[in-house]
Amino acid sequence: MKKKILLLLPVCVLVLAAAWAVAAGDAADPLATLSYLTGAFTAAVDGQVDRRLDDSDAALLNGGEGGMTAAVSSAWAETRLKEADDAVCSTGGSVILLAGEAYISDPSPGAVVDITAGMEVPSGTALIKNHRYMAAEDTAAHFIVTSKTAVMDYQGDVSLSYSGAEDYNAMAAALRELHLFRGTLTGYGQGFDLEVAPTRLQALIMFIRVLGEEQQALAWMGTTPFTDVAKGSEAEKYVGYAYERGYTNGYSATQFRPAGAVNAHQYTEFVLRAMGYSSIANTNLADVFDRAVNVGVLTAGETAMLQRDRFLRAELVYISYYALEALLPNSNRTLGDQLMDSGVFTAVEWETARGMVSGWRL
Repeated sequence: MKKKILLLLPVCVLVLAAAWAVAAGDAADPLATLSYLTGAFTAAVDGQVDRRLDDSDAALLNGGEGGMTAAVSSAWAETRLKEADDAVCSTGGSVILLAGEAYISDPSPGAVVDITAGMEVPSGTALIKNHRYMAAEDTAAHFIVTSKTAVMDYQGDVSLSYSGAEDYNAMAAALRELHLFRGTLTGYGQGFDLEVAPTRLQALIMFIRVLGEEQQALAWMGTTPFTDVAKGSEAEKYVGYAYERGYTNGYSATQFRPAGAVNAHQYTEFVLRAMGYSSIANTNLADVFDRAVNVGVLTAGETAMLQRDRFLRAELVYISYYALEALLPNSNRTLGDQLMDSGVFTAVEWETARGMVSGWRL
C-alpha cells in the first residue's frame, strides 16, 4: 500500500502556491481559486510525494549511493549535519534549521517558501532559525550547511547528501561513548550544543574528565571562596575539586565566572596540563599552540584553524578527541591508554568510539 504524507498547508502558503502555476494566475493576480488549492495543487503534491516515496524505498533496499540517504518522513525527524551536507527537498518537503547555518541553493524549476514568514525566498537566502521552509510544486531545492555543524528538522520528501568535511558530530558521539562528553539540557541535537561557545565551567569539567578524575570530583566535599558558584551544586564540586587540587585559580580571589567564555588557547593549555606537559604555574599562553604541536597534541593545520575560527564546543570536542591519541610525556602510551587504565572507559568502548570517526586530521 502506498504511503501518504499528510501535507499541512497554511492558507498563506496555498495562496502563494498560486503564483507558481499558470492555472492559478500570474504575478499580477496571485490569488488562487479554492478548487485549484484543494484539487490540482494538492493532487500534484501527493502524486510527486508518492513517486518519491517509492523511489526512496528502492534506494534504501539497495543501500543508497554516493553518500546520499533517502530520508522521507511523514512526521518531523531530526538530524545532525556538518559543513557542506545537503538536505535536498522535493515537492512538499520541509526543513527547519534549529542550530548552525545553512542557505537555499538552486530551487529548480519552482520555488521555496518560508512558511513562517509567508513569502517566497530566492536561491542564496540564508535560513532563519526555527522558520519552516517548503519546496513548492515541481521543485527540487537544496539546503546546504555552511557552519561546521548544524541541527535540522525535516518532513516529507527529503534526501540527505553528506560531504567529506570534518565530522565534529561523530567526535562528540565518540566522546560520549567514552563517558567524556555529556549533552546539555538543550532539547535538540542530542544536547551536544556544538554550535555555541563553551563556558569556563564546561571546559573545566571536560578537563577533569580527561584527567580521569570525574568521580573524585563528584565525591568532593568542601567549600570554595567563589561567590558566583552555587553552594551545594554539582558545579561547586567540579570547581572546588579543581581549586583544591591546584588545577585552577579561578578568575579572581572570589570569582570563578562559570558562565564566562573560554578560548582555544586556554582550553589547549588545560589539555596540556591534564597530560603532564604543563602546569598551573605556567601563565604564559602565547606559545601554547607551538607547545601542543611539539608534543603531538595538535597539528599545524589544527592550530591554523583554531587561530582563524571562533572557538565553539565543536572545537573543544575536536581537541579533546584527538588528544586521546597523543603520547604522554616520556612514554609510548597515549592519553587514551591512561584513561583505560584508570577505568574511565573500556577497550571495547575505545574501539567502538574510534570506529565512529572517519577522515583525516586537519
